[in-house]
Amino acid sequence: MSLIGTKLFTWWKGEAVGKDQFGNRYFREKGGRRRWVLFNGLPEASKVPPEWHAWLHHTVDDAPVHGVEHKPWEKEHLPNLSGTPFAYKPPGSVARGGHRPHATGDYQAWQPE
Repeated sequence: MSLIGTKLFTWWKGEAVGKDQFGNRYFREKGGRRRWVLFNGLPEASKVPPEWHAWLHHTVDDAPVHGVEHKPWEKEHLPNLSGTPFAYKPPGSVARGGHRPHATGDYQAWQPE
């Protein structure tokens, strides 16, 4: 469905459920089982926090409109940063300068018989 079609369907049959910390808005079908999200900005599935993902996929029945209790060891949700300036670049990556340490000689290449 196109963005215009999604917005029309949302206006016609959608019921607002809540909003997350990223500004994404969540809806459900009036009297139905469909659930969907209208993204704030570009549509990127990794922008959906885990608690809303569970609700969208019918893992939980109640929408996390009042938030959920997070454990002290849990990290804050981050969308996929690949392709952005904040992407992970390991040591030796071309994007990080391309300098890797020299081989130590402990690697033995596989040879077919």
